[in-house]
Amino acid sequence: MNLIQVTQEFATEEQCLDYLVQSRWPNGVKCPICQSVEVKKVTRKTLTENKRPFTFACQSCKHRFSPTMGTIFHGSHIPLKTWFMAVTIVMDAKKGMSANQLKEHLNIGSYRTAWYMVHRIRKAMVDDVQTKLGSGYGTVEVDETYIGGKSKRRRQKKTRVELMAKKDMVLGMRERGGRVRFFHVPDAKKETVKALLDRHISTGAKRIVTDSAAVYPFAMDKDFQSIHRTVNHSIEWVNPQDIEVHTNTVESAFSLLKRGIIGSFHRVSIKHLHRYLSEFETRFNMRKDADRFGQIVRRMLNTDTMEYAELIADPSQA
Repeated sequence: MNLIQVTQEFATEEQCLDYLVQSRWPNGVKCPICQSVEVKKVTRKTLTENKRPFTFACQSCKHRFSPTMGTIFHGSHIPLKTWFMAVTIVMDAKKGMSANQLKEHLNIGSYRTAWYMVHRIRKAMVDDVQTKLGSGYGTVEVDETYIGGKSKRRRQKKTRVELMAKKDMVLGMRERGGRVRFFHVPDAKKETVKALLDRHISTGAKRIVTDSAAVYPFAMDKDFQSIHRTVNHSIEWVNPQDIEVHTNTVESAFSLLKRGIIGSFHRVSIKHLHRYLSEFETRFNMRKDADRFGQIVRRMLNTDTMEYAELIADPSQA
């Protein structure tokens, strides 16, 4: 569903609410408190911009609730049609859409509101239920990249180790012809890498391809070591002994991520890096899915709201 279709199909707040009701309760509305199906639709007589056109009243527990209760939309004064347009823009922008651009496009009152809004969308884009890569006897590529940490003193020469120490590591996995995964990791130690490989790569994978970094063989069990192949990037991009041994596929996903950060966001907060990774990962994996708008809206209905105080909180104080 593109932006024109969204603006045509969801021109009013009531149309947006009807869509949420059908998506959330396809078999009939249930009270979120007592799960009773004995609910009555209550239409507001006086409509204001920050009030939903109708709510529901449970006949069993007498609780009054909105279709947005308990979702990422809950408590938001932004019209739902604006939310729907924002979701469409974020999902269709190949290299991402900054909060400032979103503010201008959708005539949102302030940058802070747009920033808070887009981070709630990113939260809903996290894919918690994931099948392991390579489960269909496929080839999985694993590689790492580094983000952030640009030195202000450009003319001062630094070693590669000094430069990498100022950056944050992102580990990427991509199954050829399949999905990609991005992970913000604290370091490249054996224990860190092994935990991710074991959790996200199937033992039924055909081949695991990495560069010649020393950590990978030590981070793999014998089953993974038997199917592990490497390419030495200091002298080649493809292993001359086997042209199928390369990491070009996962590196193309990294390229899109970095182009987005440089071109759209210019820089990202490391504190929120995991949400940006979820955005790029989900958008990449859904790029050929015609119902990506519907899928993200359904995820937003199943995601608890995120308070602004939670978003700006210092994680070191948690």
